[in-house]
Amino acid sequence: MSTIAADYERTEMGSIQIAPEVIEVIAGLATVEVQGVAGMSGGFAGGIAELLGRKNLSKGVKVEVGQREAAVDVSIIVEFGNRIPDIASDIQRNVKRSIETMTGLHVVEVNVHIHDVHFKALDKADEEDAYQRVK
Repeated sequence: MSTIAADYERTEMGSIQIAPEVIEVIAGLATVEVQGVAGMSGGFAGGIAELLGRKNLSKGVKVEVGQREAAVDVSIIVEFGNRIPDIASDIQRNVKRSIETMTGLHVVEVNVHIHDVHFKALDKADEEDAYQRVK
């Protein structure tokens, strides 16, 4: 499905179309910018989690786009120790602002799905100390 942002339906030179994949990338970047997000999750189909990285910026993002509106679903992994409702609210605000600013589309909803909690790995020195204490 292609979309045309309302303000850009027609110009003197022609029309401007924004691919749904572009909106997915914008939403993905806006999501990983939020403090407490450890990464994106495949969520809907595969359920395969991928920690924060720039390889697939639309991973864990699903969008429905019309000519003037968009709805977004993001699936995330949170870092342990953070308050999930605060992270989800920050994601909703950041995704909405980013999409509306960059595309001119009105974002009607941003649904946040929490799929996992990431625990920070012990660094090598802590791991060895823990092993020695157990002996």
